[in-house]
Amino acid sequence: MTSKEQVYENLRSNGLEPELVQALVDLAISEDLMGGTDVTSLATIPEIQISELDLVTRSPGVIAGINIAALVFLSVASKKIEIELCVEDGKKVEANTCLLTAKGSTIELLTAERTALNFLGHLSGIATTTNKWVNEISGTNAKVRDTRKTTPGLRLLEKYAVKAGGGTNHRMSLNDQALIKDNHIVASGSIKSAVEKVKDKFPELDFEIEVDNLDQLNEALAVNAKLILLDNFNIEDLKKAVVTVNKKAKLEASGGITLENARKIAETGVDFLAVGALTHSAPVLDIGGDLRTVR
Repeated sequence: MTSKEQVYENLRSNGLEPELVQALVDLAISEDLMGGTDVTSLATIPEIQISELDLVTRSPGVIAGINIAALVFLSVASKKIEIELCVEDGKKVEANTCLLTAKGSTIELLTAERTALNFLGHLSGIATTTNKWVNEISGTNAKVRDTRKTTPGLRLLEKYAVKAGGGTNHRMSLNDQALIKDNHIVASGSIKSAVEKVKDKFPELDFEIEVDNLDQLNEALAVNAKLILLDNFNIEDLKKAVVTVNKKAKLEASGGITLENARKIAETGVDFLAVGALTHSAPVLDIGGDLRTVR
């Protein structure tokens, strides 16, 4: 059986800070209860009743957030609760797969059920979507990379789910790395000026430059950029950019990328595909709770 300490250790081993995840779980639980109680469960279920609740996939997908779902049940429970984790994050499963079984107070199981499913379904949906993109460009040298287009407050978990699905994380925050975008260039006057200011202020940080055309690409190369974002380039211009750069920098394609054209873009020779849809448009994986009364 899985204890809270074991869940915390699982989170750490997956690169997640347990205290931060706990704070998100506590916030979600408090949002559901709003300082009160689960009135429906309290009214309809005897306090002494014990049940088992299975979280089961209704459709196939890649799982992410299993330990977070477990933490929800453990955080709601005031009485003895037994948790069994049936799969690990990153595992591809078929429909009708049991992911987790919780045994304890029926009232507490049902109080925690929706919050656990919200985390698990949302994160597994991101992992499943990411995995589709990864499979679509398999065999190329390109990697699928996420963006900062995340749900406020859930970036850490959503980017974790991208990794569970086989994707690659870009910067976690504005503080990780300088990304000089078009508006920064406008405000600074030129690519050269923007880069000089970044180097002067934060000499220890890596930087990436967003360019809109091949002329700007040459400007970025002139300032020794090692990572260049090609914004809304068509296929032919992406190919030209790859030839022009000749491996002197990593190239990231961004804008107008869909699952349907992802492979053609990856085959141009770029290193990364920036896909905001991994986090902002991934459908929830259908997972449900199946209850069995024990006594």
